[in-house]
Amino acid sequence: MAKNVSNRKNMSAQNRPFSLKATKKTQKVNLQATVVDGKRVRLSAKEIRANKKSK
Repeated sequence: MAKNVSNRKNMSAQNRPFSLKATKKTQKVNLQATVVDGKRVRLSAKEIRANKKSK
């Protein structure tokens, strides 16, 4: 099982239908399993891209 390593948290946003009545919703982080230093971890897609660019 992959260990959750990411420090990122869910974001708060609003649903806006045609009537423009705002209701709260949460936007979850795009966590994906990947291998880092031989260990299987869960990182956000943004962190995975940044990690690939730094190598």
